[in-house]
Amino acid sequence: MSEALISIQSRIAAAAQAAGRPADAVQLVAVSKLQPWDHIAPVFDGGQRVFGENRVQEAKERWRAHRGEIELRLIGPLQTNKARDAVAFFDVIETLDREKLARVLADEVQAQGEAPRLYVQVNTGEEPQKAGIIPADADVFIAACRGTYGLSVEGLMCIPPADEDPAPHFRLLADIAARNGLARLSMGMSDDFETAIACGATSVRVGSALFGAR
Repeated sequence: MSEALISIQSRIAAAAQAAGRPADAVQLVAVSKLQPWDHIAPVFDGGQRVFGENRVQEAKERWRAHRGEIELRLIGPLQTNKARDAVAFFDVIETLDREKLARVLADEVQAQGEAPRLYVQVNTGEEPQKAGIIPADADVFIAACRGTYGLSVEGLMCIPPADEDPAPHFRLLADIAARNGLARLSMGMSDDFETAIACGATSVRVGSALFGAR
């Protein structure tokens, strides 16, 4: 079994308990994007069954043979022309971030009879180069996803600015989720997942700390 997987699982459990939460309150999403299979195999063989991918086509190539054995999450930006494949292949789409995408996803859910769980991505740092709805627009956007497009939003996701303390960003995301009745928070990565857990993360996306450098 992967020693890195055991270590990360232990750190997640410890961080949850330190925050007064159950040890199993936080789900590990193993970020397998761009990783060769020989890096992924020990983690998969160790029992990890939730994986995050950035690109639809890459995910299909990597996971088709194991699709029935895992939960697969899209954690990278989704182009509308890839929405059909994303709805068909992923269990969770964490990067719903604009009205055009909401409309296309709603159409695909209707057409396919498949409804992946959806997270709204919030650009907490309002960084122009980064995807996500800005915090000031989040409430209206979540309401539109639900009311106008009939989408069931499960939670929120964010990626804080790399050069800032992530804690205020995690707390901001938690505040937006609370006032919109959302229980799921995908936040925290290899360098800051323990901080995210202290701020209420229900899933953390860990890549390099689990698989090593690509």
